[in-house]
Amino acid sequence: MKVTLIHNPDAGDDQQPSADALFDLIVRAGHTASYQSSKDENWQRVLEKPCDIVAVAGGDGIVGTVATHLIGRQVPIAVLPMGTANNVATTLGLIEKPLKQLIAGWATAPRVKFDAGKVNGPWNLKYFIEGLGMGLFTETMYRLDATDNVDLAHLNDTGEKLKSVLEILRERLRSFTPNRLQITLDGRDMSGEYVLLEVMNISYIGPNLCLAPHANPSDGLLDIVLVSKDDQDNLSQCLSHCIKGKLPYPGLTVRKAEHLQIEWDGFTVHIDDEVWPDKASEFPISFNSIEVKIDHHALEFLAAP
Repeated sequence: MKVTLIHNPDAGDDQQPSADALFDLIVRAGHTASYQSSKDENWQRVLEKPCDIVAVAGGDGIVGTVATHLIGRQVPIAVLPMGTANNVATTLGLIEKPLKQLIAGWATAPRVKFDAGKVNGPWNLKYFIEGLGMGLFTETMYRLDATDNVDLAHLNDTGEKLKSVLEILRERLRSFTPNRLQITLDGRDMSGEYVLLEVMNISYIGPNLCLAPHANPSDGLLDIVLVSKDDQDNLSQCLSHCIKGKLPYPGLTVRKAEHLQIEWDGFTVHIDDEVWPDKASEFPISFNSIEVKIDHHALEFLAAP
């Protein structure tokens, strides 16, 4: 098969294979391949060239970016998990399998149809693969990004980084002020004060935080997690379970829906791993509306063989 390899050389830790090693694994598996670093300018142009598989070596950030460029193209995406959280790879059952084994199985690997979240707002149209949200997780992301993740800089181990972010979330939850949100869910008014709102396409966001354990990225539905101040203890328990590596905490209420509308007045929103508005945002901070839907079976991924 003809493979286009997109590689983020900065992903993960120092134990990850080099570009040459990845390329060699693909060729030894009997494929022809072309290599593209995601750090090169205009690297997305390589996605316009025909191929049988687009392989993405890196974390959720580059996986999501590549996926949004391939929406509607029907080109299967093969994930080589080399990031910190690897939420998409976990969803596909690829974690803890050697890269050599994953590559060798591409020819016979099951092809999984995958939905993409579609959101219109002040930024016009954007897509997400993992989730969109506001509140505790979004504000914590914003603060970590604003300080260039200085609170995590002393940690080298991937597991320790994930655990540290979860602990930061749990600590901030204790004093977090709920946001007043005007929300309509499939035509039903769900407005209220919420500590967290996450619109999930898969079970996990961020630091392997499992908020929607039964999310199915192929079912044409969004999984909506709304945490009010009264549910704050349940969210704290959920974070504690994740920190300890326990099974997902079942106490959060998750609603499935096809359409979500949120009245937006300038509060921070995350779309996958991007936070809006950021310093480069050019749209006016004025009253507007966010509309979220699903693009059913917009993508195709290779799952574990």
